[in-house]
Amino acid sequence: MFSDRATIHAAAGRGGDGSVAFRREKYVPRGGPSGGDGGDGGSIVLVADPGLRDLNAVRRHPHVRAADGHGGEGSNRTGATGEDTEVRVPVGTQVLDEEGILLVDLARPGARAVVAHGGRGGSGNRRFRTAVRQAPRTAELGGLGEELTLDLRLKLLADAALLGFPNVGKSSLLRRLSNARPKVADYPFTTIEPVLGVVDLAADRQVTVMDVPGLLEGAAEGHGLGLDFLAHLERARLLLHVVDAGLEPDEAVRGLVAIHAELAAYQADLARRPRIVVLNRTDLVPEPRAEQAARLAGLVAALGDAPAARDVVRDEDGRPVVVAVSCATGDGVDDLTAALARWVPEPEAEPEAEEELADYLVYRPGRRGGATVRVLRGDEGVRLVGAAIEDDLARLDDAAAEQLLADYVEERRLRPLLVRAGAKKGVIVKVGDREVPYRA
Repeated sequence: MFSDRATIHAAAGRGGDGSVAFRREKYVPRGGPSGGDGGDGGSIVLVADPGLRDLNAVRRHPHVRAADGHGGEGSNRTGATGEDTEVRVPVGTQVLDEEGILLVDLARPGARAVVAHGGRGGSGNRRFRTAVRQAPRTAELGGLGEELTLDLRLKLLADAALLGFPNVGKSSLLRRLSNARPKVADYPFTTIEPVLGVVDLAADRQVTVMDVPGLLEGAAEGHGLGLDFLAHLERARLLLHVVDAGLEPDEAVRGLVAIHAELAAYQADLARRPRIVVLNRTDLVPEPRAEQAARLAGLVAALGDAPAARDVVRDEDGRPVVVAVSCATGDGVDDLTAALARWVPEPEAEPEAEEELADYLVYRPGRRGGATVRVLRGDEGVRLVGAAIEDDLARLDDAAAEQLLADYVEERRLRPLLVRAGAKKGVIVKVGDREVPYRA
């Protein structure tokens, strides 16, 4: 089954703890502190893989975790950094946070984005040595990695897309045009998922054509399968509006207007996309193909500046482009291929400096959580260090300070760090010049 949506729970690794150690060497009886820093935790990285078709693999493994950083050691040895975890997704995947805000759009092969950052490694006791404190027994605990729930949505990349009402022969047309083999049957909604095919236009040029499930009136409000698949049309550079030649001409025009209204209701930019009208199943009508196409083109032209006709591609004489084809006999398919070669825009040439700039253009969400706070442990107990919390507590009385510390610990998810540092109910936590009881 094709999956264009998935939810992942990304947990980056926590940083390694700093070490408390001292030099102990021959002839150096009172060596200084030599505790190394902990390594940073691993991050969660999404990578756009052109070999993937949908998000099925991600749906099967929604919980993703990166490795923790290793703790520091004596002799000033820094702990190893936790290994990043790469999650491969199809090209065209968008990443949204829990509030529906777009974080990153992986719209090109090989694009990468760090979506959950690993925790920072804690400082060893060598970092706390001062002129008056030559043998500190204080070390910092590694920070927690980010834990996020992310929504992934796939919008397929295609040069052209077939659209129209159900059962007008879009899948049969894609079979004729390309190497795709979608299911074909004589009932509506035979196609229930997008299908991509490759069309050879010349020896050195190919285009991708996408078939999506048929649209119904009200698709932009969720009727039929429209709302799930209208999004895939957003990336198509040309739309092929397929119409059944068996319809009365006036009814075919009303269908063009209705489908255009659904595109406009979903997204204004999509309604302004260039379109070619494809008159399919012309073999079922005794009239010659050319006459069928000319009659429908005349009716589209008669709409004038109406929105449904404004963005239909025009030929040199200003007439709407209507291509008449028969999937059963193959008549007109070459004409449609020629229309694709002419009207599908050529890919934009990338600037020469793109390679150098690419690494800087990849979006990487920043670390969350605002001001940082450090958790230290040593002979004097547990200490929180952070300008924001220290300033806030300095202005409060004892009862309010205790409540603020409890809220702060909950909001910043500091409870695991405090527990590792030895804090439990009633233990005094030092914050700046204040000593505040800890609520477990």
